[in-house]
Amino acid sequence: AAQTGETPSEWWLYVLETAQGRLYTGISTDVTRRLSEHAGGKRGARALRGKGPSTLCYRQAVGDRSRALKLEYRVKQLSVSAKRRLIAGELTLESLLG
Repeated sequence: AAQTGETPSEWWLYVLETAQGRLYTGISTDVTRRLSEHAGGKRGARALRGKGPSTLCYRQAVGDRSRALKLEYRVKQLSVSAKRRLIAGELTLESLLG
């Protein structure tokens, strides 16, 4: 686990914003490590390759992997404006699970 106090069993959902303003949603047990993987390009997401630096604009602990996968799917289905509302704190992840 990272020095940020994250426990290995705890999954996080995060949203990155690229230099072009595109939003990328992912899940990880170690967001800090995952960000450096994205930046390094080798284990980063294909969607982020060649898009320049990205900024972490949202992260939330979501529990176990199963819940993380469900939430990641739901967030990826959202419109850009709904994702922006999530980032702004106007929409909760809990509301997505219904």
